[in-house]
Amino acid sequence: MKIAIYHNLPSGGAKRLLYEFTKRLHDHHEIHIYTTSSANHDFCDLRPFAAAYHIYPFTPGVLFKSPFGRLNQIIRTFDLYKLNRLEKQIANDIRLEKFDSVLVQPCQFQNAPSLLQHLHDMPTVFYCHEPLRILYETMPPRPYDQDEGGLRRLVDKIDPMKAIFYMTLKNNDRKNVSAAKSVLVNSIFNRGAVKKIYSVDPSVCYPGVDINFFKPSLEVEENFVLSVGSLTPLKGFDLIIQSLGLIPENIRPIFKIASNFSNQPEYQYIQSLAEKHHVTTEFHSGISDEALVSLYNRALFTIYTPIREPFGLVPIESMACGTPVIGVNEGGLMETILHGETGFLVNRDPIEISEKILVLIQQKITREKFSQTARQYVLEKWTWEHSTQKLEKILSNV
Repeated sequence: MKIAIYHNLPSGGAKRLLYEFTKRLHDHHEIHIYTTSSANHDFCDLRPFAAAYHIYPFTPGVLFKSPFGRLNQIIRTFDLYKLNRLEKQIANDIRLEKFDSVLVQPCQFQNAPSLLQHLHDMPTVFYCHEPLRILYETMPPRPYDQDEGGLRRLVDKIDPMKAIFYMTLKNNDRKNVSAAKSVLVNSIFNRGAVKKIYSVDPSVCYPGVDINFFKPSLEVEENFVLSVGSLTPLKGFDLIIQSLGLIPENIRPIFKIASNFSNQPEYQYIQSLAEKHHVTTEFHSGISDEALVSLYNRALFTIYTPIREPFGLVPIESMACGTPVIGVNEGGLMETILHGETGFLVNRDPIEISEKILVLIQQKITREKFSQTARQYVLEKWTWEHSTQKLEKILSNV
């Protein structure tokens, strides 16, 4: 097949997924990449697999600092219109090439790209990693949000510029998703959310993990536990710290957080919470993939407690390295972690989590048993080869 791929992604899990799919599709198909200058091109670089790589110039508007920050919603709204015009041009260029299918990935500024509307009569497949959660979910409360003061929070609620931006963003997102010929999601959990919000009937195409890269090593196990994810409220690092704070201090492990992105207020909040609970915490930001694999292999186990995570690559990456996982019993984690076999699924409760932490700290035999089962489980179910085969079928039939 001759396949066009469009994305405007930063670094992170979505770009990694696209990289792994593209690398394997390239073996049997002709791949043309369409992207913008605002995307991250170096992280999980797609260029080695592309017959053609088209970069279109796009620079988001410069945002104001306080006290003029409220004007930023106007700039963001204008960015949406600029993107719409640009993606209309990209759509026209794609049409000229007569592709068999078009795989569309999310946009960091608008989630579902407007390109989908401009290609409404073409065989498009949109991979929806998650709905635009800021529009459809209540974000976790944080002390630094309360510090803004009552008057500012009241103004936020009635701010017409913010309302216009959110309305434009939501309308575009829904129209764009609906315009796709086929919508893919990364989990059964996410399928339910996408179906409810967008009134479409998506298919599940699970991500995978590179089993030749994420694998057990001969590195010595160290006295720390690991969590991975962007340093934002939705990743639930505060719950892990509260849970570790309940472990007796003489056996309490170090807590290491590996992040590709850091929200400064959240970083300060997590740091202060760690000090309050006497949990030694180390932050590893923007590390290489090799360093991440090393962390997985040296950790006693991984703890992953994001809020309603649509899928989450962390558990399968950890298990591929033979490292057990304690994860919350919600979202996509229910589909990846085998309770009592590759780790534990727990409720969002510090006491319950601390009990499972104690089990894995004190019972090395259990850790080793989980480790062996985890690696084998990933080999059987969570390879990118399995995932790509399903994607190929969808692309050929759309």
